[in-house]
Amino acid sequence: MPPVLVDLPRRDFDPGDQSREFWVQWKNPGDVFSVLLILGGDVVARALAQLVGSGITPVAFSFGWVAYAVSAVVSAFGENKLMPLPDTSCKVINAKWGHTRDNTSWIIGRIVRDYDVWKEEDVSEHLKTMLDAKDRCDREKANKEVPGSGDSLRYPIRVGLCVSIYKAGEAQVGTPGYDFVYWLGFGISALQLGIAAIPCGVFGDWGIFLITVAGILLSYVTGSLPQWKEEKWACRVKSDKDVILTRGNGSQHAILILGNRQGFDLEDLAAGQTNIAVSAPMKTRLALTGLAALWILLLITAAGIKKNTWFLLAIGGVGILQNIFVAGKMRYPRAYGIPLTFVEVIGLPKVMDTLFVVEKKYPCAGANMINTFFPGGNLRDNDQRTWDDLARSATARWKAWKEGRIEPS
Repeated sequence: MPPVLVDLPRRDFDPGDQSREFWVQWKNPGDVFSVLLILGGDVVARALAQLVGSGITPVAFSFGWVAYAVSAVVSAFGENKLMPLPDTSCKVINAKWGHTRDNTSWIIGRIVRDYDVWKEEDVSEHLKTMLDAKDRCDREKANKEVPGSGDSLRYPIRVGLCVSIYKAGEAQVGTPGYDFVYWLGFGISALQLGIAAIPCGVFGDWGIFLITVAGILLSYVTGSLPQWKEEKWACRVKSDKDVILTRGNGSQHAILILGNRQGFDLEDLAAGQTNIAVSAPMKTRLALTGLAALWILLLITAAGIKKNTWFLLAIGGVGILQNIFVAGKMRYPRAYGIPLTFVEVIGLPKVMDTLFVVEKKYPCAGANMINTFFPGGNLRDNDQRTWDDLARSATARWKAWKEGRIEPS
């Protein structure tokens, strides 16, 4: 029996075929924008957390909005909240009673995270003086032990503890902090519309302009839900509590904020964002579900655009740059509705010495930081005796100071 010959289809050898496919793709990238729309939802969430509060939230239309819209529905139904958890951990201590809690507020987390930017120049100068003194002391000590060894020591990066004291100003619920970060969003949206108008005016391609307008409207509507404000400022106002903010043991700074019946109850705020009392109501969940459906429809529509797609990518690229900038931008406390007035800074090379001075000037505040900076409570005998003496007069000193008979200098 003769062998069976299989006639395989032959393909022409054409090395340039792949080059032409690459050229077509790079000339008009297909389906890329629709894919990018489902990436980067976490960036959008943080940008929203930064700016929400007022009726209009200018977070630009960008890549990641579809992913965020879907995750927001899951969060609203599953976790009963919209606001993301803070990206910086810190402790919130009641200066009078010593109650300590882990922070869950986005606002407080960002205030502590950004402290190096907004702290007063006096604090920076005082810390520099402390670091210089420690540097000299370390070098002298090393040179006494081994001559010349002190010259190779590195400059210290931290020393002791700096406690900065501020007075709270009038609380401003619902302010998005009308600063450059806020107004930039409107400028970016206008730029996006300008880019979208180019293919519409030059080629008559109005599809990209339609996608852009719809995306901007959906972005602004998503950020304007009232639930954002309820969660972001979930606390009482007109508080007279004195509160300490710090990253915890080993941190260089602690911030003592004196309440004077004007500011937020920061102890409330630290726990309020995850409080069931401000969980997303059913109307918010339904609104988010509807918005997520519209975002998905926009994604499907965008996938149908085959021409002039570089304009669409430019629009999304500009938007995501704004989102990244807003999400990471360091801001002052007043941008979150917490204006603060600087009073003074207390800092010594030894943490315990700093706490002694704070306790004498601001009764109970120093003592209530012991467990944070000296966990375990195993103090030296002389330090323990000093604290025992201060504890016996703490109540009387606190009342006298609060009534104004002893004013912090």
